[in-house]
Amino acid sequence: MGDAADFLIGPFGSAFTVNNYTDVEDYRYIRGKDVKPLMLMDNDNVFMPEADYRRLERYALREDDVMISVVGTIGNAALVTAKDLPAIFSCKSSVVRPEKLNPVFLTVYLNCRHGRNLTLRKERGAIQKGLNLDDLKDVLVFEPSQGFQCVVEQTFRGALDLTEQSKGLQEQAEETLLEALGLADWTPPEPLSYSARSSDALAAGRLDAQYFRPVFAEVERRLLATSGAIELGAILDINSRGRQPSYSDEGLPVVNSKHVRTNKVLLDDGNRLAVEAGSPIAIEEGDVLVNGTGVGTIGRAAAYLHKQRALPDNHVTILRTSRVDPIYLAVFLNSLLGQLQIERHIKGSSGQIELYPNDIAKVVFWDAPEHVQVSVRDAVLSAFHKQRQSHNLLEAAKRAVEIAIEDSEDAAMAFLDEAEGAD
Repeated sequence: MGDAADFLIGPFGSAFTVNNYTDVEDYRYIRGKDVKPLMLMDNDNVFMPEADYRRLERYALREDDVMISVVGTIGNAALVTAKDLPAIFSCKSSVVRPEKLNPVFLTVYLNCRHGRNLTLRKERGAIQKGLNLDDLKDVLVFEPSQGFQCVVEQTFRGALDLTEQSKGLQEQAEETLLEALGLADWTPPEPLSYSARSSDALAAGRLDAQYFRPVFAEVERRLLATSGAIELGAILDINSRGRQPSYSDEGLPVVNSKHVRTNKVLLDDGNRLAVEAGSPIAIEEGDVLVNGTGVGTIGRAAAYLHKQRALPDNHVTILRTSRVDPIYLAVFLNSLLGQLQIERHIKGSSGQIELYPNDIAKVVFWDAPEHVQVSVRDAVLSAFHKQRQSHNLLEAAKRAVEIAIEDSEDAAMAFLDEAEGAD
């Protein structure tokens, strides 16, 4: 790879620390954990002040850079796209800037079986594994014809477009819900000061000011003003957390907090397996999963749309209901109305915060008219289908590169044509 690209290593870890993160979303800071196979994770972004960005501008990323994770979970390669910029990256990744290879093709190659194996072969260390720059330069790369590289790029770009369409449909689902409630342009009240009666504090069993923020009362007032407000516990058949799984080489896939994204549950080769025996409950298609712990992930909800049964770990709560559409329920919980109520019921300190099933049951839920629930459901199902198409195209691109290495470019092109036709 050293003969086909330039390289840039990240700044020392002390050059920018978590204490300097900002809420101003102008300049992204890409951490090692953000570098996933093929694409950068973008649902938990952190940002840096402009002054720090300017100070570290020599480490600024460019569109079509290829990032490789070199510390921790090593060997992931992700393409930098325009939506990820402007950004600085951390020392846990290295940047490859191809000169003789199409950057998209190189990203796919490094994630296919042969490219990944050759990369991981270079890892060093025991407890703390890593890849150094010289080892990256020594990784062997496959250089097919420019025409084949371009076809792989087209497949990859098509998958990215489908992913963006999926995100747009997810946003549309929540907009449909808020518009139906007349809250599309609602701004939650945040007064500088407020008070609560001691009798209310004793009745709630809470003495923290956070619980009595006026915005929470306003959310409940608006929901109760509808004709369909009800406590969530009244419509749930099951409201239960999983247990610590008994991991095994065989069994059902385990879903933990990192797999439960907003309105999407990840189920792929990254899910570990566990035996079902002894587990109090299994996840079924149509269940709603809610993250019960973790700053940044607590309260995220998604309907489980996979046919494969799975097991929840002890940080994931299963909600099962026959009263309302589960997809609509998940979108409600992820909406501003749901998240504000969830925020109210979170317990614990910053070190370990919890959202317990009995507190989820207290969330005031809007049982919307059927046409609203159907509209929300249709948008989410369309998003799910487009995300699945995107995943299939990315897997096909990786397999096509493998076929080109093992057989020929003609065989790889024929495979891609068939895969794209199937979608």
